[in-house]
Amino acid sequence: MKKIKLIVILFLIISNSNYVHADDSFEEWKINFKNYAQDQGISIITLNKLIDKTKFLSEVIKYDRYQPEFYEDTKTYISKRASNKKFQIGNKIYKNNIDKVNLISSNYNVDKSLLLSLMGIETNFGNYLGKMDIISSLATLSFDKRRSDFFTSELITLLKLVDNNIVDSNTLYGSWAGAFGNFQFMPSTIKNYAVDFDNDGKISLKQTDDSFASAANYLNKLGWNNSTPCFYKVSLKTNIPDSYLNISAKKIHNTKKVNYLKKYIQNSDFLDNYNNLNAAIITPDAEIVKNSDKLSPAFIVFDNYKLILKWNRSLRFALAVCTLKDKFKNEL
Repeated sequence: MKKIKLIVILFLIISNSNYVHADDSFEEWKINFKNYAQDQGISIITLNKLIDKTKFLSEVIKYDRYQPEFYEDTKTYISKRASNKKFQIGNKIYKNNIDKVNLISSNYNVDKSLLLSLMGIETNFGNYLGKMDIISSLATLSFDKRRSDFFTSELITLLKLVDNNIVDSNTLYGSWAGAFGNFQFMPSTIKNYAVDFDNDGKISLKQTDDSFASAANYLNKLGWNNSTPCFYKVSLKTNIPDSYLNISAKKIHNTKKVNYLKKYIQNSDFLDNYNNLNAAIITPDAEIVKNSDKLSPAFIVFDNYKLILKWNRSLRFALAVCTLKDKFKNEL
């Protein structure tokens, strides 16, 4: 028993010393970062106000290292994220903001159903915005070596937005990775695509006007096309080569005209109207679900679907977004 107690005490001492070391190093990093940030044109007033108060968030490192893997099959994954309950909440949001949402959808030529779907899946319509101090999160990930360059750039971008009075620093609470607002924009996305739609001098991504307009602007710039589909579920023939089966969102390969892919799809006549569109085949369970059927479930996906992958590189995320989008589109 004494030996066990001694081991526990030694473990606590070592753990605490590691965190002290991390904190000490982080304090040194803050000094060096402030010098670097000043060279990037950020005012010392902003740096003193925000960087001096940042804390090393050990839980952020844990989230970054050990992000949970999903082992749900695609049907379960989609049904949870594109549920009737989620549709009902989104429908209420739409009715309460109908004029604004319709105007934004029209101005940017992006389906309102897509905007509602993305907000619903990203933050459950603003109910799960995240409670992390984004400045501290980004500073922690910048201090960390794994993806330091990326998060340093994101932190610099965010500080410039604050310095230029575009973003209110008092609102900067969001996800552990630095994403923010109703649609979970990273700082670089805010810089490149966010819109001050209500012309109040600030970009408020937790408010309806600016957040919907910013998401619509982003999707418009990516190339969203209201007149073409996202995907259709299909039954594959056994003669389809394995090379045509996309099991990962990292890179969609073997994109062909629909007319060409139809020879591998059972009862493909329903695709006749899309013969000249580019498409690919995905089988999302293959890489995630143990002992899954190699050919099922399967989906033929179009350019709009691949555009959603630029928002979030996950095959099933994009399927869920487009499924919920179609629920809204059929009812609104």
